[in-house]
Amino acid sequence: MFDELSEKLDAALGKFRQRGVLTEPMVKEGLREIRRILLEADVHFKVTRDFLNRVQEQALGEDVLKSVSPGQQIVKIVHDELAALLGEERAGIAWASKPPTVILVVGLQGSGKTTTAAKLARRFVRDGRQPMLAACDLQRPAAVDQLVTLAKRIKVPVHSGETGGDPVATAQEALAQAEEQNRNVLIVDTAGRLQIDEPLMEELRKLKSALAPQEILLVADAMTGQEAVRIAQGFDDALEITGVALTKMDGDARGGAALSIRGVTGRPIKFVGTGEGVDDLDLADPERLAGRILQKGDVVGLVERAQRAVDTDAQEQLEERVLGGGKFTLEDFLTALRQIEKMGPLDQLMKLIPGMGKKIPTADVDPKKMKHTEAIILSMTLEERRKPKILNGSRRARIARGSGRPVSEVNRLLKQYREMEKMMKQMKKMGGKMGGGGGGMGGLNIPGLTSR
Repeated sequence: MFDELSEKLDAALGKFRQRGVLTEPMVKEGLREIRRILLEADVHFKVTRDFLNRVQEQALGEDVLKSVSPGQQIVKIVHDELAALLGEERAGIAWASKPPTVILVVGLQGSGKTTTAAKLARRFVRDGRQPMLAACDLQRPAAVDQLVTLAKRIKVPVHSGETGGDPVATAQEALAQAEEQNRNVLIVDTAGRLQIDEPLMEELRKLKSALAPQEILLVADAMTGQEAVRIAQGFDDALEITGVALTKMDGDARGGAALSIRGVTGRPIKFVGTGEGVDDLDLADPERLAGRILQKGDVVGLVERAQRAVDTDAQEQLEERVLGGGKFTLEDFLTALRQIEKMGPLDQLMKLIPGMGKKIPTADVDPKKMKHTEAIILSMTLEERRKPKILNGSRRARIARGSGRPVSEVNRLLKQYREMEKMMKQMKKMGGKMGGGGGGMGGLNIPGLTSR
């Protein structure tokens, strides 16, 4: 997310940090570089101009230029203005005073609308709500089937209409059904087109009139850049959207759409899609997004991922056994590894840890290595996993052949295991608790990172 923009902004701001003294010409030269970076990232030119005017006004103040660390002051100003540009504060869902809350999900075909509707339902289930889905995209034959399939996976009921049928009647039936079943959220997936046209907008206006939704969420593809801003403007003019869910932020998006949409439309970004899984939808928190753009990490985001992914029962069993006097085995190591793996791609996790994104080059983070580690452990016998000390040279060679990995990787894995075992013994003496994922990140070589 924001990878290219983050790297270039960090390099530009690094020039400020390196100087003990800053003059007005230096500041203006640095801000010209930031302007070029933002425009290259596809940020709207008016948004860029207003943003830099606000930054410059504060950066040229006497308190900044004459401070002990003027470079750090400017970095803080840029961070705060980025957060303001993204929305100043997190915009939540406007819940209905009398359930169900109706959320109309709109967008163009191919933007990820149907998948986002299911992700929203999944998120509401985790929050303790009882959502229901309504499949009202009756133009595209596969849309209903796609939503029904996703609904089964997340175990959420769905009301669907017939292809070519009346979406308004289907939506009204879904609303009545949601009320009967005491469902407190109704998420309505609507039709999309390849481009904005009047028939689409007329259909959406009828749905809005019939349902009186509390939320009209536009799903926009972040990879379309300035086109996403134009689309947001078009939908807002026709429907008065209440917020935006940006998809494909884990892809090659340059970040311009995220920084421009609120500045141009005044509508907040409420959710950000960070992957293809049903759990990969994050609340858009301006402060945290600004921190990620400036490579400050996102500890809260990391904790949220851990809470979603970690198997609490497995975690407690591991803690009880290891901290209660048992031995930490390679089976436990495998459990910890799988807990980390569930949290998402390792390169994404590293960027959420403050400072780690800069220290570890992307080339050194290889998700395949975690699978290689798993293959090595699974190539061991049960006795070998429980008693790693018996792994002599011949056994290691056999395991290497069985897993298709070199002996050097088997040796490296055993070294990582011993380091983790030492940490567990220290925690036992201190009477501590293990963090999410079995504590596999605490100062250790995580499988999947090149040993240094």
